[in-house]
Amino acid sequence: MHFLCINTYGAMHLLHTRSFLPFAFPGISLMKINQISLDESGEHVGICSEDGKVQVFGLYTREGFHENFDCPVKVVALHPQFTRSNYKQFVTGGNKLLLYERNWLNRWKTSVLHEGEGTITNIQWRANLIAWANNVGVKIYDISTKQRITNVLRDNVSLRPDMYPCSLCWKDNTTLIVGWGTSIKICVVKERNPTEMRDLPSRYVEIMSAFETEFFISGLAPLADQLVTLFFVKENSDQMDEEFRARPRLDIIQPLPESCEEISSDALTVRYFQDNECRDYRLEHAEGESLFYIISPKDIVVAKERDQDDHIDWLLEKKKYEEALMAAEISFKNIKRHDVQKIGMAYINHLVEKGDYDSAARKCQKVLGKNMELWENEVYRFKTIGQLKAISQYLPRGDLRLRPAIYEMILHEFLKTDYEGFATLIREWPGELYNNMAIVQAVNDHLKRDPTNSTLLTTLAELYTYDQRYDRALEIYLRLRHKDVYQLIHKHNLFSSIEDKIVLLMDFDKEVKIMVEELADRPELLHVYLHKLFKRDHHKGQKYHERQIGLYAEYDRPNLLPFLRDSTHCPLEKALEICQQRNFVEETVFLLSRMGNCRRALQMIMEELEDVDKAIEFAKEQDDAELWEDLISYSIDKPPFITGLLNNIGTHVDPILLIHRIKEGMEIPNLRDSLVKILQDYNLQILLREGCKKILVADSLSLLQKMHRTQMRGVRVDEENICESCHATILPSDMAKPFSVVVFHCRHMFHKECLPSSGTIPGVQFCNICSAKRRGPGSGILEMKK
Repeated sequence: MHFLCINTYGAMHLLHTRSFLPFAFPGISLMKINQISLDESGEHVGICSEDGKVQVFGLYTREGFHENFDCPVKVVALHPQFTRSNYKQFVTGGNKLLLYERNWLNRWKTSVLHEGEGTITNIQWRANLIAWANNVGVKIYDISTKQRITNVLRDNVSLRPDMYPCSLCWKDNTTLIVGWGTSIKICVVKERNPTEMRDLPSRYVEIMSAFETEFFISGLAPLADQLVTLFFVKENSDQMDEEFRARPRLDIIQPLPESCEEISSDALTVRYFQDNECRDYRLEHAEGESLFYIISPKDIVVAKERDQDDHIDWLLEKKKYEEALMAAEISFKNIKRHDVQKIGMAYINHLVEKGDYDSAARKCQKVLGKNMELWENEVYRFKTIGQLKAISQYLPRGDLRLRPAIYEMILHEFLKTDYEGFATLIREWPGELYNNMAIVQAVNDHLKRDPTNSTLLTTLAELYTYDQRYDRALEIYLRLRHKDVYQLIHKHNLFSSIEDKIVLLMDFDKEVKIMVEELADRPELLHVYLHKLFKRDHHKGQKYHERQIGLYAEYDRPNLLPFLRDSTHCPLEKALEICQQRNFVEETVFLLSRMGNCRRALQMIMEELEDVDKAIEFAKEQDDAELWEDLISYSIDKPPFITGLLNNIGTHVDPILLIHRIKEGMEIPNLRDSLVKILQDYNLQILLREGCKKILVADSLSLLQKMHRTQMRGVRVDEENICESCHATILPSDMAKPFSVVVFHCRHMFHKECLPSSGTIPGVQFCNICSAKRRGPGSGILEMKK
C-alpha cells in the first residue's frame, strides 16, 4: 500500500506500509517481543521479550549475551557506542533497571540502578545519560558520575501508565523530550556551578518548555527545532454521546515556552485502528536520517520529511502550476525528479487551454529561455490558434534571436489587421531582426491602397531610417510634420538636406522657442528660419529680432536694411553698434535717422558715401530746412554737389538761396543745363498752378449747381414729423383749421409760432438747432399755410 499526505509542504511524506510479520532469532522464543534496541553503528542488537528473555548479539560477529529472568522484560537499551570495546554496556527494564557491563576478564557484571517504583516502560540512552520512565515519573542517570540527577513527576496521575505509557526521546546529548498523556516537557541537562554542588549531583535538569496537546501522545521524535508527534485520537460521535477511536495522527509541531504551533498534520490509515489503544502505537526514528517509523499492531508506516519534489508533485496534482514553477525555480539545485522547463511548459499549456493567451506568452520569456527550437514551436502554435499578437511582444530581441522569417511572419500578420500594433513592433524591434527591404515593400503595397495613412507613413519613415535612407525618411517626416524630424536631423547631421525645406519646418505646430533651440548649432539655418518667419509675420519672432541683427550681418547683409526698416522690435542701439563695427554705412545712416540724429546721418552720406543724390533724397525724406541748409553748406565748395543740387532742389528749396551762395568764378559742370532745368521746373510749376486753378473753379461751380438743385427739391411733410421746438406733431390733427409750418434746408421743421423773431437780416429765418451746433444756419425754404 502507498500513501501520500494531503497537507502543504513541510509535512511528513508517508512512503509505504507493510504488514508486521513475526520474526525469530536463535535462542529467542516466539513469545511477544517487547523491544529491539540497536547501537549507533547498527552492528549490535538487543532484544527483550515477554517471557523474561534478554539477548544481545552482533549482526556480523558471533559474540553475544543472553539472560533469562523470572518476569517479563519490557525494555532494553544498548549503549550508543556498544560496538566499541570500551562501551560494552546495556540496560534492561522490568521491575528493576539493571546495568550490564563487560569487564576486562570478558565477564558481564550486573548493577541495579533503580527499583521499587513499578514497571519500567521506557529507556532512552544518549552519551552518558540514561533516561527511563516508570509509574511515578521520569529519571535521568549520569553513568559517568554514577549519579541520578533528576526526577520528573508524571502530571496526570489519573491516566493508567500501562494504557498511556510515557514517550521519551533525546534531541541531543543534553535535551530530553518527555511526552505523557497529553503533556509534553522539554528538559535540558545543565552543569551545576561548583560553588553550589555540596552533596548535590554535578548536573541538574531545567524544564525549558511545558505545554498541553489536544490528543494523547503515543510517540515523539525530534526534527531540527520542531517535534514529530504521534497522537492517539479519540473523537465524539455526532449520533451517540460516546467516544470512538479515530485514525492516529502524525503531526509536526513547533514548541513554544508554554504552548506549541501546529505546522502540519496527517491522519494515518492503519488497519484496525478502531480497536487500538494509545499503548498500541510507537514512533521510532533513525538517528541521522529523516526517517520515522510508525508501528501499530498490524502495520508499520515509514514516513520521511517531504522534499521539494514531493511538494511540486502535490502542486501539479492540484493544478497550481505557477506555484510549482516558482518552487522549482527556487530549489532547482535540490529537485531530482522534476525539470524547471518541463514544469514551465506544463504551465504554458494550462494557460493556453484556459484561453489566457497573454499570460501564456509572457511565461514563454522565462520558461523557454535560450531554447530556439521551443521558441519557434510556440510561435507556430500561437499562429495556429490565431494568437500571434499575444506572443509578439515577448519574442527574443537581444543577443538571442530567432530566424528572421519568424519576425517577418508576425509583422505581416500585424500589417494585415492592426496598423498601430505593426507600428509599435517596428519601433520596439531592432531593424536587424528581419529583412528590412521586404517589410518596406509590404508597407508600400499597403500605401498604394491607403496613401494618406499617417501610421503607415510614419512607420515607413522609421524603416527608411533603419536602412540609413535618411533623405526618404526626412521627406516623409516633413510631409507629415512629424515631431521626430529634428531628432532625425540632429542625429544624422541632415542639415544640408533641409536648406531647401526650411519653409516646411515652419509649418510645424511648435513654439518658435523650440525651433530656435533645435537650430541653435546651425546659425545659417537658424537665420533662414527666422528670416522666413519674419517675412511671414513681423511679430511672431519678435523676441529674436536682436539675435537676427547679427545673423543678417553675418549671412545676409542685403536683407539687413529691409529688416531694420520693417522691424518695430529691433533694439536700435544694438543694431547701430553692430553696423558701426562692420562699417555698414547705409544701415548706419538709416539707424541714425531712425534715432533722430539726422544731421549725423546726412554727414555720413556726404562724407563717406559722397553720393549727392542719396543726400538729396535723404533731405527730401526728412523735409527739414536745417538739413537742406547743412546740405547746401557742405556742397557749396564742391561743384559736382552744386550740379546735383541745382538739378533736384527746385521743388523743395528756393534755388535763389543756392545760386546767391555760389562763389564768382567757380566752374560748375553743366551749369547751363542745370539753370535751364530750374527755369523749366519753374515754368512747369506755374503751368501746374494755373491748371489746378482752372480745375478748382470748374469743380466749385459744378458743386454749387448741384447744391442748388438739391435745395430746390420739395420736402415731404406728414403726420410722423414733429416740431423741433415744441416736439408736437408738425401737422395738426384737424387739417380743416388754419396752420403755418416752416421747413429749413437742413430738414428741421418748426411751427411758425414756435420760431423766434427774425434775425438781423430782414425776411431771413435760420434753423436754431443747426446754428447752436455751429453747423451753419439753415434758411427757411418753405412756409406752409392753410
